[in-house]
Amino acid sequence: MKIAIDAMGGDHAPGEIIKGAAEASANKKIHIILVGDEKQIKRHLPDGIKNISIEHTDEYVEMHESPSMALRKKRRASIIVASELVKQKKADALISAGNTGALLEAVVLHVGRIKTAKIKRPALAVVLPTFNKPTILLDAGANPECKPEYLLQFAKMGCTYGKNILNIKKPSVGLLNIGSEDNKGNSFIQSTYELLSSSDLNFKGNVEPGTIMNGIVDVAVADGFVGNMILKTAEGTGELMTKLIKRYVAESFTAKLGALLMSGVFNKLKINMDHSEHGGALLFGVDGICIKVHGRAKSDAVFNAIKLAERMIARDIIKRFAEDMLAQSSGKNILSVAAEG
Repeated sequence: MKIAIDAMGGDHAPGEIIKGAAEASANKKIHIILVGDEKQIKRHLPDGIKNISIEHTDEYVEMHESPSMALRKKRRASIIVASELVKQKKADALISAGNTGALLEAVVLHVGRIKTAKIKRPALAVVLPTFNKPTILLDAGANPECKPEYLLQFAKMGCTYGKNILNIKKPSVGLLNIGSEDNKGNSFIQSTYELLSSSDLNFKGNVEPGTIMNGIVDVAVADGFVGNMILKTAEGTGELMTKLIKRYVAESFTAKLGALLMSGVFNKLKINMDHSEHGGALLFGVDGICIKVHGRAKSDAVFNAIKLAERMIARDIIKRFAEDMLAQSSGKNILSVAAEG
């Protein structure tokens, strides 16, 4: 298994990225390719590691740059080089904590969609921690504007991931909406509701953003604008709760003592809510495994992303996407939709 890592992407690159890769290299089943400036990489890479190699390039996209402009100017940007490794089958997966827009554009352009699956739009998926069980949310930002048939494909890919990676036998699907009633939402949402209802998916109807945090469905679908807003709101709420707890604990000795006694509970909560524990966001629909780690990622997030990539490679997830999408597209309901697109 070969995993390409954009060593130059992220707020803490390359140090934390390389640290996470070095920790994961203890697994002899994988070979890690660090893509970036060789001098900087060697400065952080411990001696004696055999299953890590370096693909040198001195260009990379910074977090504040415009993705399209940066990729046009920097034809050897680390994210482009990493994408080319996947395209040429020299790597089985790609991981980056860098500029999200640049990652999406580079992967879609250089790796491309799964050719046999007739993917209309790739989708960015995240696994949300909820009260009962994880929920796969997609699209989380790749496609601000969508058609109903895109969301049908998103739902199908979410179910494929749920079955093969999260071991959910029959994933349930919910459509994010302003209400649970079947007549809620605009014309786009209502058309999507009808399409999902007539599919062979385990569709549970509309779900409100607040209720998905209870884990009532395994897969929640939305257009990229709504999905990204929900993701960022959830992240912001989690950070707010952490800050408020710390503030209130600091206000009295009794609170500090209580916090000490509750330290085990707080640690469990932190692990459950920490985005680094879930490996990162995933770009579904492209012809290679692509994991987007949070821009603030430290070594633990990179380590977990590598573990996730290994599991996805072992389960041959790209082949599963293709098989399931072809099976879905052979249905009568899908054919009538495809004629519209």
